[in-house]
Amino acid sequence: MVTIGDVARAAGVSRSTASYALSGKRTISAEVRERVNDAVRRLGYTPNAGARALATSQTMVIGLLAQFLEGEFAPAMLQYILGVCDASRELGYDTLLITEADGAHALSRITRSRMVDGIVLLNVAHQDPRLPVLRAAPQPGALVGLPEDCSGVDVFDLDFEKTGRSMVDHLHRLGHREIILISQPELVVQRGGAWVWRLRSAALDQARRRGIVLHAVFGESRQPAVGRSLHAALDAYPDATGLLVDNEAAAAALPMVLHARGIEVPRDMSVVGRYSDEFAQLFSLPYSSVDSAPDRLGRLAVRQLVRRIGAEAETNEPYVLRLVAPEFHDRESSAPPPA
Repeated sequence: MVTIGDVARAAGVSRSTASYALSGKRTISAEVRERVNDAVRRLGYTPNAGARALATSQTMVIGLLAQFLEGEFAPAMLQYILGVCDASRELGYDTLLITEADGAHALSRITRSRMVDGIVLLNVAHQDPRLPVLRAAPQPGALVGLPEDCSGVDVFDLDFEKTGRSMVDHLHRLGHREIILISQPELVVQRGGAWVWRLRSAALDQARRRGIVLHAVFGESRQPAVGRSLHAALDAYPDATGLLVDNEAAAAALPMVLHARGIEVPRDMSVVGRYSDEFAQLFSLPYSSVDSAPDRLGRLAVRQLVRRIGAEAETNEPYVLRLVAPEFHDRESSAPPPA
């Protein structure tokens, strides 16, 4: 049976260094970590989870609470899950995905039973009922999503307000004076998805400042309703020359809708979306976009969580609130409005 000592010898490092490289508890150089990982692959090393838990009081498992909720586009949600899982695996942790509808109950169950060393929350609501449970738990927690009260947890999210302003400013610089914003379904807002109204409110405010008429409408998340909602918005505002899409399902359906209407981008209408570069590739979307950064946010949350799990993290270390600045991917889908 291959042991951590065998891995250390094969990698030319000490036993403790090999252990830290696999657990992510301490900062190890990329070169050393790669040597250790290479030794693990060559030797077929698999840690004994039971023995490790007894020796360290750690399970090397991160709990991930996520749901595929009504009104949200599943392929977009999956990208956030993959970001957390990939980062956890690279740092030597397995991921326990919990999709129970009663998130507060599920969180209480897995933290009291010590099934995991830390928690990552997705689908974070403005007033999330899981947060009081997480703050009272013995394990640390990290959020991908900005709640109303960030105390007691580390929080990572896209700066949706800055994103909304930047999307409006991009079309304003090109000379557009009437545009449409397609948001997530209204159900998502009613459920507490504050990120939707953060972008929407910021875009409306910036449009007023710039002298732009912005028509903000709620889209849908499934066909055929999403196609109908896009047609309805374009019918209602025929003079609009720009389209902002904060709705992944609508973005995926948009090429078919515009083709059916004989609208050519950017000759007849400029389009800017908000989704990840991987999402654009997956659905062959030709539109410029602000990157929603699901992979980056998941990695930031997991790395900070592992820091708190590790012995070197001070108990009085300030909690992190980080809003990632919007990054624009230009796919040449915007131009000055037609004369």
